[in-house]
Amino acid sequence: MQEIIEFFGSLFGDAQKISVAISALAASLVAYRGIYRLVGIFFTRKFLPARKPHKYAVLIAARNEEAVIGNLLSSIKQQDYPRDKLTVFVVADNCTDKTAQTAREHGAICYERFDDAHRTKGYALQFLLERIGEDYGRLSFEGYFVFDADNLLSRDYVAKMNDAFDSGAKIITSYRNSKNFDENWIASTYALHWLRSVRHNHRARSVFRLATNIQGTGFLFSNEIVKDGWKYTSLTEDRALTADAVAQGYQITYQDSAVFYDEQPVSLKIALRQRLRWSKGHLQAFMESGGYLFLNIFLGKAYIKTRWGRAEEKERTLFGRILESLRHRFASFDTLMQLTPFAIVYPLKWLLVSVLLAACMRYSSGVDMRLFGGTNNIALILRGIFGDVRLSSDGGLGAMGISMLCTVCARLIYRISVYFKNIVTAIYIFIIERRRIKKIPLWKKAFFCFTWPTFDIIDKYTKLIAIFIKVSWKPIPHTSKIKIEDIS
Repeated sequence: MQEIIEFFGSLFGDAQKISVAISALAASLVAYRGIYRLVGIFFTRKFLPARKPHKYAVLIAARNEEAVIGNLLSSIKQQDYPRDKLTVFVVADNCTDKTAQTAREHGAICYERFDDAHRTKGYALQFLLERIGEDYGRLSFEGYFVFDADNLLSRDYVAKMNDAFDSGAKIITSYRNSKNFDENWIASTYALHWLRSVRHNHRARSVFRLATNIQGTGFLFSNEIVKDGWKYTSLTEDRALTADAVAQGYQITYQDSAVFYDEQPVSLKIALRQRLRWSKGHLQAFMESGGYLFLNIFLGKAYIKTRWGRAEEKERTLFGRILESLRHRFASFDTLMQLTPFAIVYPLKWLLVSVLLAACMRYSSGVDMRLFGGTNNIALILRGIFGDVRLSSDGGLGAMGISMLCTVCARLIYRISVYFKNIVTAIYIFIIERRRIKKIPLWKKAFFCFTWPTFDIIDKYTKLIAIFIKVSWKPIPHTSKIKIEDIS
C-alpha cells in the first residue's frame, strides 16, 4: 500500500502543471465573453418595421396543460397581427386531462398523440410537424413559432418577431420574462437566469450577427429548417437545434422588443428534476455536435453537409465571403464553448490533483498547511478573526488526512467567496432590467439576490450527477392562473 501511495504522490508535480495549464487554457478560451457582457449593457440588434406580414404556424406541445393552455391561446388571439396569417397547432401529448378539448375550444387545431415510449418534447414536435406536413404542407407556412403551454405573449409579440423575420433572419429568439417572478425564491432564480442570458449572451451575439442559444420556448424559425421534418428528439431539443443550426452556417439572432412570459418552477423537487434533465441533455448535445462544431472552426463551410436544403446564398464579394467565413467559424467556436462541460472538468481535476494526488505526495513529504487557505476576501477575514491557524504532520496517513481537510476547507472558502460575488449579478439584473421586472418589495429583491447564486451551484452538481445516471423526460406541472391582462 505504501508503494502505491508513494507512486501516486510522485505524479503530483507533473499533474499540477497540467492542471494549471488546463485552467489557463480554459480561461483564455472564454475570456471573450467579457466583451459580450459589456456590449449587452448598451446595445442590442434593432429591426426596421416589416414590409409585410408573413404567414406563420404556432407549435405548442402540451402534456396535461388544461390549467394554463387556454391563457396562452387567449394571448395569441389578442395579437395585433392579421388573424389570417397566424395558425395555431397544438399536440396534446399523452394527455389524461382536457388539454385537447380546451385547445379546440380556444380555436387551435389540435392533434392527439399517444406514445409513452417516446416521451420528450422533441418527439411531440416531430409528430406535430408530420401531421402539418400531411394536412397542410410544411412549406405552406413561412415560419414556425414554438411555445410552451404555460407561456403568455405580449400583444405586439408576433408583430415584433415579424420585423426580425422580415429582415432575413432565419432563427430568432426573444425576451423571456416571468409571470411568477416573485412567487418564491426558486422561481426567482430561474427568472434571473433568463434575464442574465439576455444581458450576457443574446444582446451582444445579435449585434455581432453570431448565434445565440435557443432556450426551449419563445423562438421562431424559417420553414426551411423543417423542410425534411423535425429531427431533434433528445432531452434538450433546443440545444440540439442550436448546435446543428450553427454548424450548418445559420445565424441565431435575438429580438429584444418581443416579450413573452414563462412560468417558473416553485418546487425544489421539480426544479432539481428539470435541471438534471437539462444537464443530461447538454452533455448529449456536446457528444452529438461537439466534433462537428470543432471541425467547422477550422474547415468552415467547406465541411458543411447541408441537411436542410438551404436556398443558394446571394452572391458575395470576396471580402464578404471572408467576413462570412470568419463569422461562421467564430460562431461555431462560441457554440462549442457553450456546450463544453467545463463544470465537469474543473471539479474532477480538482478532486484528482489537488485532493488525491497532493495527499499522496504529502504522505512522504509531510504537511504544513493553513486551515483557512486562499487569497480571497473570505479567507482573509477568517485569518483575521482566528489567526493563521496551521496544521502539520511529519508524514503518513495523518499527513494525508490533514492535506485533504485543508484543501477541502480552502475550496469551500473559495466557493463561499464566489457565492457573494455572484450576488452582484442579481443586483445588476434588478437595476438594469427594472422597467421590465414586475414591482417587487425591496426586502424580497434583497432576499432573491442572496438566493440567486444557488442556480449555478445546482447546475454544477447536476452536471456531475448526470454523467453517472440515466435521465428520462418527465413533464413539469404548470398551475398559474395569471393571464396576459393581469401582467399588462
